[in-house]
Amino acid sequence: MTSKIKVDNINKVSDDSNIIKKCGTTTTIGSGASNPIVVDGSAVTLGRCGGTVALASGATQTGFGRTGTVDWQTGSIKTSTFTAANGEGYFANTSGGAFTMNLPAGTAGNIVSVVDYTNTFQTNGLTITPNGSQKIGGVAASFSATTEGQSLTLVYVDDIEGWKSVQDSTTAATGNPNLVATGGTITTSGDYKIHTFTGPGTFTVSNASTTAANNIVSYLVLAGGGGSPGGGFGGGGAGGFREYKGPADSYTASPLNGNPCGTAVTLTAQAYPITVGGGGTAGVAPGSPNPTNGGVGNPSTFSTITSTGGGAGKNNNASIPISSGGSGGGGSRDSTAAGSGNTPPVTPPQGNNGGTGIFAAPQYGAGGGGGAGGTGANGASDGGGTGGNGITSSINGSPAARAGGGGGGTYSSPAGGNGGPGGGGAQGANGQAETGGGAGGSVGAGGVGYAGGGGVVILRYKFQ
Repeated sequence: MTSKIKVDNINKVSDDSNIIKKCGTTTTIGSGASNPIVVDGSAVTLGRCGGTVALASGATQTGFGRTGTVDWQTGSIKTSTFTAANGEGYFANTSGGAFTMNLPAGTAGNIVSVVDYTNTFQTNGLTITPNGSQKIGGVAASFSATTEGQSLTLVYVDDIEGWKSVQDSTTAATGNPNLVATGGTITTSGDYKIHTFTGPGTFTVSNASTTAANNIVSYLVLAGGGGSPGGGFGGGGAGGFREYKGPADSYTASPLNGNPCGTAVTLTAQAYPITVGGGGTAGVAPGSPNPTNGGVGNPSTFSTITSTGGGAGKNNNASIPISSGGSGGGGSRDSTAAGSGNTPPVTPPQGNNGGTGIFAAPQYGAGGGGGAGGTGANGASDGGGTGGNGITSSINGSPAARAGGGGGGTYSSPAGGNGGPGGGGAQGANGQAETGGGAGGSVGAGGVGYAGGGGVVILRYKFQ
């Protein structure tokens, strides 16, 4: 025979507070903040099979520890920088751009997970940043999740190793001691990553290197070359050429490498707008209603570095001044004047002067435009001056000549100067694209002008 004792409440004798209380279908064990509950036994089961055991709002747990699982925040897809909380998992959508997940202040046993929601980490990475001076995989630095479809679970172990990866679908997670960046067309050369911009863009650094020297970026900033006028006159000057090889880099730089006397750029985690200058436009011949020089090349910029566009080739209109710039434009056949290079002046110089023209039969040769590696040649009675030499750098992994001056034009026949090596246009030709080459002069008094070549910005840094 079974006996039953039915009660609604069991009260503590000393103060009559509730120990067990039944109200409707809810039974409460314990009452009041000062009344601890101790359950002793070799095995304690909470909840029925298939049921749920939940903490009250605002309550905390100790002593249980987690078993490698998190509460996935499926109702809150992350699309911008946020701070994670212990015990939570997140879906990160970087399709709109890279952002950062800040880890909470870690204590032993804390756990955080994240997954690439849109499979876009490879294009727009997720930066995972530890709190303060805490570490990821023993390194006090951020980790960059940059693999398509990557998922990652981190557990805080101790202050020595910090957050450790206990599950990674792609790669081991440690604090990244190297520089991480996006933007432009990205290639690699050994341990170096190269970003090439042929038009405007943004170079975004998401993680700076823990080695200070590796944050000094190597750069080549090349402006657009100058255009030439119609009518057989001066060649366009090359766009300004500025280069700096970082102290940790090993490629073969040009003679204009500014290390150590030039301007170094030390990268930090931020966005750097990039401007790439287009080539100067073709000018209008003197017989036209409104004769002009060729157009001056447009500047290129990165951070504090600006390269000046190449000077335009000169025509014989005395009211139109000579054209200076990164490299100077060549003089007309009717004038001994030519444009100056390295304008405004920088160290090392970004270019050279153009050559002068000559009023002498039969060809009345105009001057060649200046190049980054040499002055434009003067025109002669039998032909136009050769454009100034360009200059060679291997910053993008292989040697390439850029910033050659345009050849000078002639009065009556195609006896003009050749373009300078490095994209300078010969008589009757545009400067080459992405070289900052000056335009070649035209053929004959009624010939059309030509356009300078567009510039380029190249950035290079150690990534592994």
